[in-house]
Amino acid sequence: MGRKRLITDSYPVVKRREGPAGHSKGELAAEPGEEPQSPSGDVDEAELELLRQFDLAWQYGPCTGITRLQRWHRAEQMGLDPPLKVHEVLRTHLGDPRFQCSLWHLYPI
Repeated sequence: MGRKRLITDSYPVVKRREGPAGHSKGELAAEPGEEPQSPSGDVDEAELELLRQFDLAWQYGPCTGITRLQRWHRAEQMGLDPPLKVHEVLRTHLGDPRFQCSLWHLYPI
């Protein structure tokens, strides 16, 4: 009968290049021409996580179809006491869609 075919027989073998010295496994290397991530990247990630949690908090109403800042103002007008930290983060990143658009903005309504 012959050898049983494996799914890996359909794909070429790709050898991975050795990374630069000090590159730890599981960490993404910077793309060519891209600057390494600054220490403020950790702050940005923490702020984005805060905004994601705000998106998932049902007590401030639905978050689809409006920006996070609009949702924050709506919740404030309704007396729902949205977190002031969220408002501060949104005001410091006014032009950045990563901060202004809700978690669900890529999904059609």
